Amino acid sequence: MTRRYYVPDLLNHPGIVELPDEEAAHAARVMRVSVGDAIELFDGRGNQAQAEIANVSKRSCTCRVDAIAPVDREPSIELTLATAIPKPDRAKEMIERLTELGVHQIQPLNFDRTQRGPSDNLIGKLERIVIEACKQSGRNQLMRIAPVMSFTNWLDEFKQRPSRPVAFVAMPGGQAALDGQGIMRQPDSKGASDSPPQTESPDQANSSAQLASPVQSADHAKPECYAVVGPEGGLNDQELQNCLDASIAAVDLGKRILRIETAASLIASRILIN
Repeated sequence: MTRRYYVPDLLNHPGIVELPDEEAAHAARVMRVSVGDAIELFDGRGNQAQAEIANVSKRSCTCRVDAIAPVDREPSIELTLATAIPKPDRAKEMIERLTELGVHQIQPLNFDRTQRGPSDNLIGKLERIVIEACKQSGRNQLMRIAPVMSFTNWLDEFKQRPSRPVAFVAMPGGQAALDGQGIMRQPDSKGASDSPPQTESPDQANSSAQLASPVQSADHAKPECYAVVGPEGGLNDQELQNCLDASIAAVDLGKRILRIETAASLIASRILIN
């Protein structure tokens, strides 16, 4: 497999590129590259280039670069996961998996039942994991990790959008389900799970019943979809009701209770099918 390195300003250096310090140290000390080795560069914004090691020392690495070109390996849907962040070791694994699966953006949220929100230090480490996962998976677009917000503030911003994308919240007993094609639909008469369904108003029921594949808005190149994943212990009753009031449908993920990172990965794998 071709070794890949992240160069955020790749487009500014046609012909000769010096790897950023961290990437250069990894190339020289860990991968032990040599002059003449073929590598691949990407900028995290969709561009990549083939390159050859021209000079390498313990602290620097210079490459000769071929033509830089956009290479799109993104899914056909832009999925944003507005989610609680689990404990650091599990958060790192979650971010790695979601990057590989092609999630467009993570919106870290603090809920009423959040015991300890993610620190700035943890977010910085997660951003580095995004880069490493892109290097491994061949993805050329970095998954964005947005600044941490409270659920209340995020929901207020979501409701103010001029055109709201398809959105749902993971909830046992929800009135909609995700099928194998990543489409949200109403369950059959037997229900999506063994949990008792929540009572909905006619407007909320219609909102759930009409859910389908994410649709494209005028200001986005691809269809958008939002998914809310709560903390351990779940959203409280008021938070769930606030979601329903904002036309965020409750979706059942199955009969078992899932951890945050499992629920997030399940949603991504069902929505991002191509």
